[in-house]
Amino acid sequence: MFPLVRELAAAGAPIRVPVAVTCRVLGISRQAYYQWVRDPVSQRDWDDAHLINAALEVHADDPADGYRFIADELARRGFAASENRVWRICSMQQIFSLHARKRGRSRTAGPPVHDDLVRRDFTADTPNTKWLTDITEHPTGEGKLYLCAIKDWLLQQDRRILHRLAHESRTRSHGAA
Repeated sequence: MFPLVRELAAAGAPIRVPVAVTCRVLGISRQAYYQWVRDPVSQRDWDDAHLINAALEVHADDPADGYRFIADELARRGFAASENRVWRICSMQQIFSLHARKRGRSRTAGPPVHDDLVRRDFTADTPNTKWLTDITEHPTGEGKLYLCAIKDWLLQQDRRILHRLAHESRTRSHGAA
């Protein structure tokens, strides 16, 4: 945002906007802007850049090392950085161990939760025909709730019913006026 403030306040700009006005509109302080003008690259950013380069070198030497081993190696090389800081830098730069476990949602479907007692065919032969998902069972305080998601079946079979309901609701609203 600071380069934008500098561009808008420049003498050669088509519309010159004072620094105070631009900072107020952007929600930043003038003090922070002028500090950035005096020193555009902070010492922390400079140190992080050197630490990132060193971490990339350590990782290139042994890609099996995780951030903890990288932090230990950086300490041996004379860099003063905590494990949390090394973890943050490794996460930003996507420096991961080759043996790191991938977490998150699995990309493949798991086994069915229960047997298919309904024995229906849930596949569609052509587009815009019936397509039903498996029936799911959800326990509630009052018993069990069975849900079955329906998609594309209404498009072919009951579109006329939906059209008729929409038409009737329009005629009722016009008749009441």
